[in-house]
Amino acid sequence: MNERIYKTPCGNIHYWINMEQGFEHITLIFLPGLTADHRLFDKQIEYFEGKCNVLVWDAPGHAKSWPFKFDFSLMDKAKWLDDILCLENIHSPVIIGQSMGGYVGQAYSELFPDKLKGFVSIDSAPLQRNYVTKIELWLLKRMEPVYRYYPWKSLLKTGTKGVATSSYGRKLMHEIMMTYDGSQKRYARIAGHGFKILAEAMEAGLPYKIKCPAQLICGEKDHAGSCIRYNKAWHKNTGIPIAWIKNAGHNSNTDAPEEVNTLIEKFAKTL
Repeated sequence: MNERIYKTPCGNIHYWINMEQGFEHITLIFLPGLTADHRLFDKQIEYFEGKCNVLVWDAPGHAKSWPFKFDFSLMDKAKWLDDILCLENIHSPVIIGQSMGGYVGQAYSELFPDKLKGFVSIDSAPLQRNYVTKIELWLLKRMEPVYRYYPWKSLLKTGTKGVATSSYGRKLMHEIMMTYDGSQKRYARIAGHGFKILAEAMEAGLPYKIKCPAQLICGEKDHAGSCIRYNKAWHKNTGIPIAWIKNAGHNSNTDAPEEVNTLIEKFAKTL
């Protein structure tokens, strides 16, 4: 994997890429969830590197993509992603987004519907306004103080055990969270801003239709928010195929990497 840097008006985005399979082939674009970084997809990169073109980033403000000004929207993230794809001459992107990464993928699909070759949602949820309640939107826009004043040790514990069920998944998330050890204010800013721009994107009331082939993946023990409820409704309303991962939590790609990798591989072969 080759590390690259893309400069934006708000800061630099770090990403890692391998295009050895050639530009005519699809490229798997891995987008980690809120507060997580590129390491969230280590098991996927390890499996697919050498089989497919792959790209993964540290989202704006996260890990190495810092310092960064928090005055951007979800659509800005999607536009910057497209800038990176254009810069790298990637013409057949398949976005694989975990949680917040899935929302970025839907924003990308809204802005560039004809560019996206495929979309895989991992423990994410639909971006349409009708899936969320008013109180959920109200809470999303007011989460920064919660993360800022919550005792760090307790936050570290809930932030690792609450998103993963496996020892590997929990250990990895603990390591990722320790990036912000001693800088809880930054962690809270990342989380708070992320939830805020998510709520604003939902309130925009855009269609956010997925026009390309898609696959939903969700852990059966995903207790992050109302993720299970959202995915059931998403599947029912759109007919997008859904795979439920047994004994997996919100980071199902770290709890059951072999199963998730197989699902992604089978999906990619259909494109």
